[in-house]
Order: sequence, then structure tokens, then C-alpha cells
Amino acid sequence: MDPTWTTTVLLVPCVVVLTAGFFYIYGLVTGFLSKTCVRNKVVVLSDATSKLGKVCASVFHKGGARLILCGRSWAKLEELAEDLTSSSDPSVTFPPKLVLLDFGDMASLPEAIVDVLDCYGCLDVIILNNSLKVKAPAQNLSLEMDKLLMDNNYFGPATLVKGVLPSMMSRRTGHLILVNSIQGKLAVPFRSAYAASKHAVQAFFDCLRAEVGEFGISVSTINHTFISASDATKASTGKSLWSWFFTMKPLGVSPDEAAAEIAKTLSNKRKEVVIAPTLPKVAIYARSFFPNFFFALMAAGVNHPNVSEGS
Repeated sequence: MDPTWTTTVLLVPCVVVLTAGFFYIYGLVTGFLSKTCVRNKVVVLSDATSKLGKVCASVFHKGGARLILCGRSWAKLEELAEDLTSSSDPSVTFPPKLVLLDFGDMASLPEAIVDVLDCYGCLDVIILNNSLKVKAPAQNLSLEMDKLLMDNNYFGPATLVKGVLPSMMSRRTGHLILVNSIQGKLAVPFRSAYAASKHAVQAFFDCLRAEVGEFGISVSTINHTFISASDATKASTGKSLWSWFFTMKPLGVSPDEAAAEIAKTLSNKRKEVVIAPTLPKVAIYARSFFPNFFFALMAAGVNHPNVSEGS
């Protein structure tokens, strides 16, 4: 047997094993770092009572963060805080602080911002995970609904960030994380106002990233398809072309997966993360490099018989 062939046969399995071992160890290290990166840091969750918010609250509370839990319902916030404190070791965790925050009520935001800053006097991390969704033909949406979407998905997060930025800039540290829909990058039929609000907040944070970098403040955006219910057992059967097109898995992205990605982003400070299957990722590039093809695909989705039936 040719010695070269023998060497190759022996070498390939070794390379495969070593590569797999490297990625395994890398995964363990990054997983450990992501769990400890919030220890003793002040972390704000803008919608702590949502599915994703509860999972993030649990992960960061156990990681030793000084949590500030925000939400629209005081009763739900108290219930969440009780669940966190009763299931953790008080010697290594901090009792969460609670703040009422409703992006749908813009007049209440100045007081809420003061309350957030008064909790610890400073902030290290803000995770903006609020989202209001609506699906309807553009002509069926009222101006009031358009404004409500913009308040919850754009004006609210932007106002909160503007209110706390001076504190972060003075300390020359901080990390802002926007948990946004992939429709902040792609606009699909029957999501006109929703996609507009998500595009707006995406652009705001992209601009902000360049503005605050010199102050040591990191800005990250995480775009996902949709957050599913973690305990769901049956796959959703979307009727439209777009229900299939934007599905990462039959159940979407679980809160656990999204929370793990947020924790990882806090550790590695990636500027942009997209949690999506191949097709939506390809569509993002197609929108930029092959716009006519992308627009034709959008039109094909609208002409799909199941869509036209009002699914």
C-alpha cells in the first residue's frame, strides 16, 4: 500500500476528532462565560413578564445579575420576582427590583426612566425585548393602531435608551441589546405597520452603535423569526406561504434558545445576530443584491390562494 495513502487514511480521522474536540471545548468555554458575564452587573429587562423575559430573568438571576424587571403589570412582576427568589440561593443572588414600564403609554416613560436609574444608580445592560404584533392588510389598519405599534416597537425603546444613555456615557461602559424581529430587515405582506416599526427601531440602533462606540458602549441587535411557546407539543400549520417561509422550526425559536443567544451575545458582544433558517437569511441578501427577484417573490406570496382567502 502506498505510504502516502496510508498516512492520509490515518490523518483524516485524527483531524476530524481534533476539530470536533476543539468545537466541543469552545462550546463549553463560551457557555460558561455567557453564564458568568452578568455577575454583579445591573441588567434591565424591558418586558420581563413575556415568555422570553421570564426565561432571561431566570438565567440572569441565577448568574448573579442585579436584575431590574420591567413590565406593564405590577402583579405579574411581583409573581415573577417571588418565583425567582424562592428558587435560588439568596447568598449568591440579588433580589430583583421592579419597575412599571408601558411603552404604550409614552407619557409615563419619564417617570419610569427615573425609577430605573434610581434602583442602583447605574446600569450595565439593557435588554429591549418588547414587541407588539399585528397582521392585516395595510388599508384595514387605523392610524391609531399604526401609532400604537410605533409607540411599543420604536418610540418606547428609543425613549428609554435616550433616557439612560447619559448615565452609561458618563461611566464609559454599557451594553444595549435589541431583541428584534427579522422583519426589521425584511418586509413581508400583511405586516406593513409592524415591519415599519421594526425597520425603524433597527435603523435607530444601527445608527446608535456608531455614535456611542467611543464611550465604550456596545450595541447589539438580535433578529429572530418568531418566539414560540416552549411547552408547545404540536407543530403549527401555517396556511400561508409566509408562515412556511419564515419558520425556523415547526415551533419557531424557543425562549430557551433565544435567551441562550442573548447571553452569548452579552459575552462576545457581537454587533448583529440573526436567528433564522437558511431561506430568510438568503432573502436578506436577495433583497439587497436581487431586489426584482425579491419583490416578485413577495408578490407571489400575496397571490397564493391561501393568503388571498384571508388566512
